[in-house]
Amino acid sequence: MMLNNSWFPKEVDMTVDSRDYKQLSIDEKTAYDKALSQLIFMDSLQTNNIIDNVNPYVTSPEINLILVRQSFEEALHSQSYAVMVDSISTNSEEIYELWRRDMMRKNKNDAIAKIYQELAKNPSETNFVKACFANQILEGIYFYSGFAYIYTLARSGKMLGSAQMIRFIQRDEVTHLVLFQNLINTLRRERSDLFTEQLKAEVIEMFKEAVVLEAEWGKYITQGQILGLTDDIVEQYIQFLADERLTAVGFDKLYNVENPIKWVDDFAK
Repeated sequence: MMLNNSWFPKEVDMTVDSRDYKQLSIDEKTAYDKALSQLIFMDSLQTNNIIDNVNPYVTSPEINLILVRQSFEEALHSQSYAVMVDSISTNSEEIYELWRRDMMRKNKNDAIAKIYQELAKNPSETNFVKACFANQILEGIYFYSGFAYIYTLARSGKMLGSAQMIRFIQRDEVTHLVLFQNLINTLRRERSDLFTEQLKAEVIEMFKEAVVLEAEWGKYITQGQILGLTDDIVEQYIQFLADERLTAVGFDKLYNVENPIKWVDDFAK
C-alpha cells in the first residue's frame, strides 16, 4: 500500500491557491492558517516519535521496515505543508510559529505528547500499548479533523491545490492507521494479559479527552464562521472519528453518532 502511494509535493500545482488565498475572508484565512500550522506541528512530532519511541520496541523486522517508511512519509508531509505555506503566505514564519503561542493548541498537543514521553521515560509493555492508541488518536482524529477544514474550503471551490495535497497525505495516513490497528489487534490476540480493565479504562479516557480537546480546537479556529462547519457539526464529526478508531481495535462506540459531513469522504478518494 505504501509503495503504491509514492508521490512528491512537486506534483501538486499550488499556483491558483496563491490567488485564492488572497480572496479568502479573514475567518477563512484564520481557520486555514491555524489548521495548517497544527498539521505541520503534528507531522513533525510524529516523524520523531515513530523512530525514537515506537520502532525500538518492535521486534518484527517487517514492521521495523514499515515504520521507517512511515517516518519518511511523515517527513514528506512536513515538506508538503511547507510547500503549501510558502505558496500562499506573505508571512511564512508566522504560520510556523503559531504552535508556540497558541495555548489552545498546546493543551491538545500536550495530551498526546505526554503518552509518548511516558514511553520514552518508562518503556514498559503497557506504555507501548498506550502509545499505539495515542497514535490512533493523532493519526485518526487530530489529522482527519485538520483535513476537514481544508476540504471544506475546496468544497466551495477554494484552495483546490491544498485539497489535492491533503488527498495525497491522507492516502498515506490510511496506511498508518491500518498499521497501528493491526499492531493493537495482534497484541490483543497474542498478549491479552496486557489489556487489563485498567488499561481499557485509561484508553477510553484518552479518547474522551481527545474528543473534548479537538472539538474545542475546531470550534476555536472556525468561530462558527466557516460555511458547512457549525460547532455541532465539528463536535459530531470528531465523535464519529473516535468511534471509528475505537471499533477498529475491538472497543465499543462511545458516541453512536453518524458522520455529519459524509461529503468529506469524496475528497479523500
